Amino acid sequence: MLTFIHITAIAAILLVALLGAWWHAQRPSNTRDWQPDVARLATAKIQGCYVTVTNVRNFRYRSTTDFDERWEERQFDLTQLDGLDIFFSYWGSPLIAHTIMSWSFADGQHLAISIEARKKKTQQYSAVAGFFRQYELIYVAADESDVIQLRTHIRGEEVYLYRLRTVQAAAQALLLDYLSAPRLYAAIKTAPADGSACMWGRIRGNTHQRRGALAGSIYL
Repeated sequence: MLTFIHITAIAAILLVALLGAWWHAQRPSNTRDWQPDVARLATAKIQGCYVTVTNVRNFRYRSTTDFDERWEERQFDLTQLDGLDIFFSYWGSPLIAHTIMSWSFADGQHLAISIEARKKKTQQYSAVAGFFRQYELIYVAADESDVIQLRTHIRGEEVYLYRLRTVQAAAQALLLDYLSAPRLYAAIKTAPADGSACMWGRIRGNTHQRRGALAGSIYL
């Protein structure tokens, strides 16, 4: 004869099984009605030492909702890669930061890549929803001024910049790894900052040197 404890245990097992089935049924897609700032995926074409990146975001912002859209195609010579930086952006708790990687080249170009939740037009970001796989991830390839000035000048976040000490070959490999497809965002498994940390592990000699803090009215 089933007791109340037995019935409760069976119900709990069934609930976990249903949640597990729902969790694994969630699949990423590129065909949703995305918000404009994450509407396009960056793609890369490699020809010898040159990488051509399409859909590099270079918006000009007046507010978080008022901006001029500019998507560009840029070519980078990997032999001219001369620096690798990491930005930490704080918007609330000092224990939580968003990370952005940025590669600099001898010709003056800076390619930044920010791993972000890819939101649909009807969505607002929620940390709770992130635990339930409600967002895809997107690797936003952008001009450095886009992703940094959006945070310093428009959102008023506190941003810190560090120059990483590493060899060119490792920085090149990391860049090619970053130019990858989006994944379904689940905060409990991999937050955007965690994605950077996993990639960061590929850098040899990954000690870093602080270059400075960026105030809301200053961009270096």
